[in-house]
Amino acid sequence: MNATRLLIPAIVMTATLTGCGHEPAETTPLDLAPITAKVASIEFVTDQKPIEVYGIVQPARQSFVSSRVIGPVVAVRIQAGDTVRKGQALVEILPQTINGQVAQAQGAQAQAEAALALAQKNFTRFANLHEQNAASDLELDMARMQFEQAKGAVAQAQGAVQSASSIADEAIVKSPFPARVVDKMIEIGDLAAPGRPLVRLESLSGRKVWLTIREADIGRITMGQELMLRFDTRADLGDVTGFVDEIVSAADPATHTFTVKVSLGNLDVASGIAARALLPGDEISRLAVPASAVFYRGGLELVVVRNQDGTARTRAVTTGSPIAGDRIEILSGLSENDQIVIDAPGPVADGTPVEVAS
Repeated sequence: MNATRLLIPAIVMTATLTGCGHEPAETTPLDLAPITAKVASIEFVTDQKPIEVYGIVQPARQSFVSSRVIGPVVAVRIQAGDTVRKGQALVEILPQTINGQVAQAQGAQAQAEAALALAQKNFTRFANLHEQNAASDLELDMARMQFEQAKGAVAQAQGAVQSASSIADEAIVKSPFPARVVDKMIEIGDLAAPGRPLVRLESLSGRKVWLTIREADIGRITMGQELMLRFDTRADLGDVTGFVDEIVSAADPATHTFTVKVSLGNLDVASGIAARALLPGDEISRLAVPASAVFYRGGLELVVVRNQDGTARTRAVTTGSPIAGDRIEILSGLSENDQIVIDAPGPVADGTPVEVAS
């Protein structure tokens, strides 16, 4: 038992002395090979930052064609996408009903004209008798009144015939202008009625972009102003020049925005597609670096900075919009006194010596 008690402290002391007798191995810093690269200072750029606005392409002229004739549709002569000329037949409506109305109006006109002839003869007769003192003034006035009433009835009947005839002409619905058929809204057998749209048309040329402009930016727009536009679905068109030809004077009370119409001239693009335009913004100062100095790794935007001691340090930055001269805006991550490595092979390890190329 005593031997055991003496052995344990001896072992502990031996371990303690052994631990104290060995020092930890020293670590030597990793030698980094220097790189030679060009260095540039961050630039302060003062320019106008454009304001991007959005809109929709609209036709210069659009029409929902209908007819005043009531009756079943007996023929539809167009399809969606067709191009039609002015006066071309689009839809035919059964004309029997309106033809009956025309016949009634013509019959009423014939009756009115017969009554007018009789009233004219009667007035002439009483006028002659009045000159011979064989008819009183009252009788002459009554004959004159009947004559004038008959003339009015004839004029009214003639108007009814013209009205019925003009409606009858609409039994064949025609295009009011050269157009493209956007939608056919009726089929054979459907009942046409006044106010019911039959065909939707839009003009062939004269497209416009209806831009939505905030109240704060409407002062940047003037009549005739040139704007650059882009269409997301027509990237092949590139930048398209448009001119402001209408500014709606009243704002939308719900959205507090104005509508500005920009003419596209004879450019043929589909109506309804989205468009973007750039408005001149306020002058602002921005930090800018060469676009080649920014590296993209794993969703990060990185820039290599040369410290005052000549070593490299890679920083994460946030970039903004491109700037003329193959530069890009820096929103955060750099300061104006930093020096940027612009032709490094990529992000380098922090501490790498950077030798400035001549």
